[in-house]
Amino acid sequence: MTEVAVIREHLPGLPIELLHEIANEATIAEIPAHTEILHEGQYIKMLPVVLAGVLKVFSRSEDRELLLYYIRPKESCVMSFLAGLKQTPSRVFALTEEESKVLLLPVHRVNQWVQQYPAFSALFYDLYDLRYMELLETINSLIFQNLDQRILDYLQQKKSLRGSSLLDLRHREIAQELGTSREVITRVLKKLEKDGRLKQLETGIQLL
Repeated sequence: MTEVAVIREHLPGLPIELLHEIANEATIAEIPAHTEILHEGQYIKMLPVVLAGVLKVFSRSEDRELLLYYIRPKESCVMSFLAGLKQTPSRVFALTEEESKVLLLPVHRVNQWVQQYPAFSALFYDLYDLRYMELLETINSLIFQNLDQRILDYLQQKKSLRGSSLLDLRHREIAQELGTSREVITRVLKKLEKDGRLKQLETGIQLL
């Protein structure tokens, strides 16, 4: 499969001349799991498009972090997109959830392609709409859901991403992604286990 064909598979609907431009100017990177690829306060030079694997995007306030959304194959980070176009520092940071393959687009060319190719612009507006809905869901869960349900929803999402009901997760990791403390997570997981919603094993958390 040629590089143009790889790009077409993950960014369908783009004109062939744009696909060739992307193939000439973008790079593909293999990134290990749990690697920070975007730092808070960083100026964006390359915009990631996920080809394989999953990225997760966080916001940080003082000593607390909050998972905002995941970036799956054929998707990109709209927060990075906006920061890159406006040439402002990133307000978020991103890590790989698992080993990932990422297409890196030079931001200065992305700005040109958005103006030159309506299909490319529409791609990112669609992603913006998707991310906006996900952020609304995050806000609603913070305001209206109790922590028990937030944790269960979080574990179900991890199950969907990883394709397994046995999740290799530590209490500290869950606390970081949900913006709370490890002690609180430990207490709620014990309650959920007592209620028969999950089991805590040496190998991880088993959803029931």
